[in-house]
Amino acid sequence: MEIDFNNIEDLYVRVLPSLRLKQRLLMKQGHSIGISNIWDYLTKEKWSKAKDLTLYDIVNDIMTLDAIEVINYYKEV
Repeated sequence: MEIDFNNIEDLYVRVLPSLRLKQRLLMKQGHSIGISNIWDYLTKEKWSKAKDLTLYDIVNDIMTLDAIEVINYYKEV
């Protein structure tokens, strides 16, 4: 079963539940990182050169994301 997205907004809506869950998990670990920060890091840094990502890959990247990766990204920007 192949799932296609017409644009980045469609993809965002599709993975928003995963982003919300990840944000809650990070908050429980004591990190105050917003959903938009997670999304921006992934789209601009982690996936910027990726090709043929599946929905599984995207959700896996969200759920395995380490807060330090996002924090370090924003320190460099």
